[in-house]
Amino acid sequence: MTSPLTTPAAPSSAVRWTPRLWGTLLVLCAAMFLDALDVSMVGVALPSIGSDLHLSTSTLQWIVSGYILGYGGLLLLGGRTADLLGRRQVFLVALGVFALASLLGGLVDSGPLLIASRFIKGLSAAFTAPAGLSIITTTFPEGPLRNRALSIYTTCAATGFSMGLVLSGLLTEASWRLTMLLPAPIALLALLAGLRLLPRTTRERDHDGYDIPGAVIGTASMLLLVFTVVQAPEAGWASARTLLSFLAAAALLTAFVLVERRAASPLIRLGVLRAGSQVRAQLGAVAFFGSYVGFQFLTTLYMQSLLGWSALHTALAFLPAGALVAVSSTKVGSVVDRFGTPRLIAVGFALMVVGYALFLRVDLDPVYAAVVLPSMLLIGAACALVFPSLNIQATNGVEDHEQGMVSGLLNTSVQVGGAVFLAVVTAVVTAGAPDRATPQAVLDSYRPGFMVVTGIAVAGLLITLTGLRGRRTQASIVVARSTVEEAQAEPVSVSVPVRD
Repeated sequence: MTSPLTTPAAPSSAVRWTPRLWGTLLVLCAAMFLDALDVSMVGVALPSIGSDLHLSTSTLQWIVSGYILGYGGLLLLGGRTADLLGRRQVFLVALGVFALASLLGGLVDSGPLLIASRFIKGLSAAFTAPAGLSIITTTFPEGPLRNRALSIYTTCAATGFSMGLVLSGLLTEASWRLTMLLPAPIALLALLAGLRLLPRTTRERDHDGYDIPGAVIGTASMLLLVFTVVQAPEAGWASARTLLSFLAAAALLTAFVLVERRAASPLIRLGVLRAGSQVRAQLGAVAFFGSYVGFQFLTTLYMQSLLGWSALHTALAFLPAGALVAVSSTKVGSVVDRFGTPRLIAVGFALMVVGYALFLRVDLDPVYAAVVLPSMLLIGAACALVFPSLNIQATNGVEDHEQGMVSGLLNTSVQVGGAVFLAVVTAVVTAGAPDRATPQAVLDSYRPGFMVVTGIAVAGLLITLTGLRGRRTQASIVVARSTVEEAQAEPVSVSVPVRD
């Protein structure tokens, strides 16, 4: 929580953005851009990959799921590792691994090797993402300067995701291998620039050892949870394998919590979750990304399978949302300074709910400008407000030595939300699949999925609204009298507004 009584040594707004500071931010933005670019590019290339390498549908799924498994399963470990071993070191090593894995993915001629390269890329991103975010939050002081930096940083993620859709449509026309190879030179350039520009960071010296049991159990629990969710639609949600896997994941998570409560230097200090703003940021991240991933999945199926649009045509349909996020990057920070994160997150979720609800009007012959475009613009505006605000809210008020941990936790919430709710939406659509697959019947089977997506966004809005009620809480502070006579009088109470 922040209060007007807390005065920083130097106002962050007065700090000048030097060329080196800009260079540092651009290196970190490049890594986040690559993470998002890589996730969105591979989806459009899957049919070409399957045809060229003679892969089954279930094997193709693991080209996507392998990345998610490595990324979502190791984020908690990646965040704490950055705190303990040095953020700069961890970021640069992981970025180098990402570049090598990208090169490997574009050269292999085997499905298992391609899946392995995707897992390694996800693993490396699990270290670059929290390390990069924590470098920003420890380099830029809390306040307007950090808010602006985070708004630019998160905008690069959204821009990379949008550009990935368009680039994959163009590159796949030549060869799917180009979609795998493209991140390699960009990552290499970012690595060389990072060696010169990123600030030196020291390891955490005053910790009480390394939480090896917590790292092993936490990583195992997240890997098993993500694996189970990814496999559940294929194996069956009620199958013995799925139920036993969920039970095992729950047991591991319970053991992880018990270990963390007793560890001298825990992988996650559970006390950070006592702050309501932190809990709302984590749950908001789950709902935000979970709803968007489900929406994009269904919308892509709708446009390509039912409307017969090409991959590039579909990518261009999503482009207005990404473009809106990109052009708003330098403005969101100042808006956060003025209105605070809870209000912006609430407004963003409200726009998202309306955008999803409007998309329910689609039919087999939609007028793009009247039906699809309004939803895309509303969702783009929502992303521009929600994603930077969630990052700011999660990292504000956190000590420097725990920034990597909180960054890893936030990114885990994003990835787990995406994996879980995509699986839920897929299950809902599959359950309603028609016996006779006429276009209208298939579209009708999609509508419950879109309703689930809208419901997830509504849940995110309700979670955020709970944080607005306490924003006007008054704190009373007793001011001491300066004389003996005054000391005998009643103390003076000064009301100071405290903001979440």
